[in-house]
Amino acid sequence: MSTVAFLGLGVMGQGMVVNLVRAGHEVRAWNRSGVDHLPAAVRDSISPAPNVATAVAGADAVLFCLSDDAAVTDLLIGEGRLASAVTPGMLVIDLSTVDPATSVKEAGIIADRGGHFLDAPVFGTRGEAMAGGLWIVVGGARADFDRPHAVLAPMSETLHYMGPTGSGTAMKLVGNLLVASQLQALAEALVLARQAGLNLDDVIGVLDVTDFRTPIYSGVGRGVRADDYSVNFALHLMLKDANLISAFADRCGAPIPTTSVTAQQIAHAVADGLGDLNASALVKALAARAGVDLRAEAG
Repeated sequence: MSTVAFLGLGVMGQGMVVNLVRAGHEVRAWNRSGVDHLPAAVRDSISPAPNVATAVAGADAVLFCLSDDAAVTDLLIGEGRLASAVTPGMLVIDLSTVDPATSVKEAGIIADRGGHFLDAPVFGTRGEAMAGGLWIVVGGARADFDRPHAVLAPMSETLHYMGPTGSGTAMKLVGNLLVASQLQALAEALVLARQAGLNLDDVIGVLDVTDFRTPIYSGVGRGVRADDYSVNFALHLMLKDANLISAFADRCGAPIPTTSVTAQQIAHAVADGLGDLNASALVKALAARAGVDLRAEAG
């Protein structure tokens, strides 16, 4: 198929590279902290590279998925110096969740080297990444979007072209606004239901079937009942995204009163020491402040 350079093998990147290899691509991967600690399924799928330049040399496409804007900037023009390794005609795809303004800066840096850039953040967590079931939203030139389907398709359930550079990351922030709001709404609903004396399993059963049902209400609700906050997407990263949403909305002149309150609640939860738990720990934090226990009753 093609040679893909993949930079950054965090929670999401690990599943992505496995699916690229399954689809027949050769993946040369670089990870800042090395690969020895990665699961065997990931290590066995990739050709590890000692540095960014080696990973990128001769690649048909370069993909990366990093934690925040600072990490992306460092990769491009800092220690990683991806910009120096880009050659004319090379396609560079950023799968990270960053500020749309960062995407525009990335595109300019890549264009100065003669390359082509797409911002292509993903919806989904660890499970979807490993199953090749992500939903990818893409910004950039339409002609560039039409090029990489063979690379993006193995990682995704659906691909969505959103418009020019920055449109993919803008859509990701719009979507994450909804995710955060749903978690906050679920937290308030479960706490209220508990205080009202309702059986929470019965409550979740109703949430499964109503016209306002969502996978977040059902999945997170049952996770809360099981006291399971295993990390698919860490709460401290949701705080990062909430801050990005607030800054972006302010620049756009868009009022987001509900999201502003949710961002404050996320910040309180992180301050309470829950930042390294799953984002669903937002529910746990509100329950603790209310003095209620949402866990399933023993026996």
